[in-house]
Amino acid sequence: MNSEKKRCAWCGTDPLYVKYHDEEWGTPVKDDETLFEFLVLETFQAGLSWITILRKRENFRTAFDDFNYKKIAKYDQSKIDSLLQNEGIIRNKLKVHSAVSNAQAFMEIQKEFGTFSNYIWDFVNHKPIKNVLKSHKDGPATTPLSDALSKDLKKHGFKFVGSTVMYAFMQATGMVNDHIDSCFRYNEV
Repeated sequence: MNSEKKRCAWCGTDPLYVKYHDEEWGTPVKDDETLFEFLVLETFQAGLSWITILRKRENFRTAFDDFNYKKIAKYDQSKIDSLLQNEGIIRNKLKVHSAVSNAQAFMEIQKEFGTFSNYIWDFVNHKPIKNVLKSHKDGPATTPLSDALSKDLKKHGFKFVGSTVMYAFMQATGMVNDHIDSCFRYNEV
């Protein structure tokens, strides 16, 4: 960790948060597997802090078969029950069930659009939106675009994809660059 670099203040000094900020957050993601991972993690994050999810990320990866949406879409009640007993993840019944139904909806999107990436990136014309923020506090929690994305995903059967969750997803996957303009990552992503 290079402490001389100017970073977005939200990542603080926690090594896990700094690594996530420096290596992942805001980097454009175009592969369906990683997009699905972020979709699962962001939906579980709803109402919680992102650092909580980051700290449990490897537990989620193990519990959810490396975020393999084809496997998750076929989870039966026995697997769901075992997830609800897994202390390493967020044991929210509705969120666990939504991971399964979202995996099914994810594959329906793939059938319709070729890839989930084609579908999701079409909302930003396949090019990241680059905002100019002086402070992370200047960033919005939602936008008309995240509202539209949320509404469309819900229409396709997705759950826990409210506008705030979808804006966080857009930031995480680089659809929106919300690094502050003085952050060393601002021009890298």
